[in-house]
Amino acid sequence: MKRISVLIDIAPATPYDRAVIELCAEQQAEIEARYPGAGEAPKGIDPQIDFLVARIGDEAVGCGGLRPLEPRVAEVTRMYVRPAHRGQGISRRLLQSLEELARTRGVRTLRLETGDLQPESIGLYQSSGYRRIPAFGPYIGNILSLCFEKHV
Repeated sequence: MKRISVLIDIAPATPYDRAVIELCAEQQAEIEARYPGAGEAPKGIDPQIDFLVARIGDEAVGCGGLRPLEPRVAEVTRMYVRPAHRGQGISRRLLQSLEELARTRGVRTLRLETGDLQPESIGLYQSSGYRRIPAFGPYIGNILSLCFEKHV
């Protein structure tokens, strides 16, 4: 099999950026398809989230965000890569870039939530050094949620 390298640009974006809005809508549609009727999807995008968008050329292919939780603690949220671009290491690069952003902001602990039906996400987080923790914040009591944490 021939291996192809692609140039991925990861840059900051606001919650109001068109690419962020489109990617987050796609992410929520995919979550609803995996967990039909599991609950109401969040309305809108939290304006406190600092986003990074991954692009190949002019095409936005993925995003992820950091939401402050408490001093020196933030949540990795809204991680998503379009299906056609999965398997190219984009999620891992986004996660590493979010960790770097967190460190520059004085964040020392990152938390995140994913669902029990998302083995690819679970694998990414565990292989990136995140460890399982009890549910936090809005995920407490949600039996489908798996929460993770990493000290950066």
